[in-house]
Amino acid sequence: MRSRIILVHVLVTCMFFVLVGRLWQVQVVDGERYARAATADHERHVVVPAVRGRIVDSRGRPLVRNRTATTVSIDRTILTRLPDGGREVLDRLARLLGMEREEIERRIRPCDGPARKDCWAGSPYEPIPVKDAVDERIAFQITERPDRYPGVVADLRPVRDYPNGELAAHVLGYVAPDDRSPTSRSPVGRDGLEAVYDSDLRGVPGERRLVVDSAGRVVRVLSERPATPGATLVTSIDSRIQKATERALKRAVERARKRGLPADQAAAVVMESRTGRITALAALPTYDPTVWVGGISPKDYARLTDPKQGSPLLSRAVAGQWAPASTWKVTSVAAAVSAGRPVNGVYGCPGSYRVGDRPFRNFGGIGYGMITLRRALEVSCDTIFYRFAHEMWLETARKKNGVHPMVRTARAFGFGRPTGVDLPGEAAGYLPKGDWDLPGYAANFSIGQGEVLVTPLQLARAYAAIANGGTLYSPRIGKKVVAADGTTVRRIKPPVAGRLPVDRRTLQVIRQGLADVTRSGTAAGAFAGYPLDKHPISGKTGTAEVVGKRDTSWFASFDKKYTVVVMVAQGGTGGETAAPAAREIWSAIHGVKDEVKKTR
Repeated sequence: MRSRIILVHVLVTCMFFVLVGRLWQVQVVDGERYARAATADHERHVVVPAVRGRIVDSRGRPLVRNRTATTVSIDRTILTRLPDGGREVLDRLARLLGMEREEIERRIRPCDGPARKDCWAGSPYEPIPVKDAVDERIAFQITERPDRYPGVVADLRPVRDYPNGELAAHVLGYVAPDDRSPTSRSPVGRDGLEAVYDSDLRGVPGERRLVVDSAGRVVRVLSERPATPGATLVTSIDSRIQKATERALKRAVERARKRGLPADQAAAVVMESRTGRITALAALPTYDPTVWVGGISPKDYARLTDPKQGSPLLSRAVAGQWAPASTWKVTSVAAAVSAGRPVNGVYGCPGSYRVGDRPFRNFGGIGYGMITLRRALEVSCDTIFYRFAHEMWLETARKKNGVHPMVRTARAFGFGRPTGVDLPGEAAGYLPKGDWDLPGYAANFSIGQGEVLVTPLQLARAYAAIANGGTLYSPRIGKKVVAADGTTVRRIKPPVAGRLPVDRRTLQVIRQGLADVTRSGTAAGAFAGYPLDKHPISGKTGTAEVVGKRDTSWFASFDKKYTVVVMVAQGGTGGETAAPAAREIWSAIHGVKDEVKKTR
């Protein structure tokens, strides 16, 4: 018995020493490693969103800024500990906010995998925003009754503010929650400059490292890295000229409608001819970007994208495409001279010209006899260009080289491809291959009808190149990016995209013809009484025929500094609708106190 007792003591003693040794190993030898592991198990990372940068005009006037607005958020860790999982609170909150409880539940539900639209991909240890820009009275009800709204927070957060309302809406764009970001409610640019310069405006998010207990409650903050605010985007937009441009467009549409015309779409571009920078860009119909603040309603989104409402989200200046009509004749003059026609030659302008078995007529069937190319632009003769196109078609057919010279010249003018402007959604326009089997297609093409489509921005760029001596720019609205501390991050310069295939003498003749248009040509009525001697303006009217619709009204113009293009779809002739609108814009540019006179 004694030996057994001794054996038991020995075994117990051995087990004691083994236990002590193991404890020493865990607490002393590996203590630090286990402590780190225990802390890591309860450590959480929270992203701190950065304040989005501003967008300002060329003089520093705000176009987009931030303001504080009340945001209602839900602390999910508190809500889930309630007896019913927070269902009653969510019902109460949904009624207060005018939302469906199911929508709130979707917004605070953690994403199981890649972020989706209706879930929360951010940290569950921070309040999850469910509605922005909430009325103060609603916020007071939440803050004054925490017993009725446990886990619900109403605090101030920065939201986008558009101090000028609709001004430059298609240029600025809007922001919306980013479904792909670490925090799916972080705003991201969805259109316009907000989208193109999103990486500059968004800033750098901060980070907060927290230690939480087993119940998910925050125990302490381990570290915190503050967010870096987004940079300011300085643009070339002049808000004064932008306002004048939008006002002129609206008046042009109103005047056209009073004459019984639909005038359902319009666009205008003002560009610095020598730099390629855009000073103003406007389109109708438009919208107020504040509709996106706090989250857009399904009803508003349907209205903005409804073709029956004019699809207000679409920027007609960069994404709308129309036949350019007689504004196109500058390319046809260049093509004719390149193909061997003397730039100072005299050519017949009869009332009609027959191509095959079909007569192609001047506007109104009016003939002007033997005239120069300069005069052809002034009076907008069609038959000269019908003849040129027909003769070139015959030459092309004989040579069998396939591409009509007028199409080649139009490509060199930048048509048929995007300009590369720093805005999303730009259309490329349309140019045919130029290998027509029938000469009638070439005849129509020569006066900007038939198989050709351009955007107002493309036309503005081409006319700016005529004004500046032949340089085609890729237009830019962004001018420079400035950090929050005031230092310039980078300057944005419009790149050169090409050169016009036009010699100096031909450019001079084209400019002379366009200068005559406003003095004695097709836009003389629209510019009657304007001080052209002090502020000379060159331009070209265009009236595009559209099957089943009313004519598209165009006017493209320039002076020494700016290029102005106006288009009104279903607005009538260029001289009666687009040209008077352009005159209003020029009056604002030149500081001329002017009343647009009624034209014939």
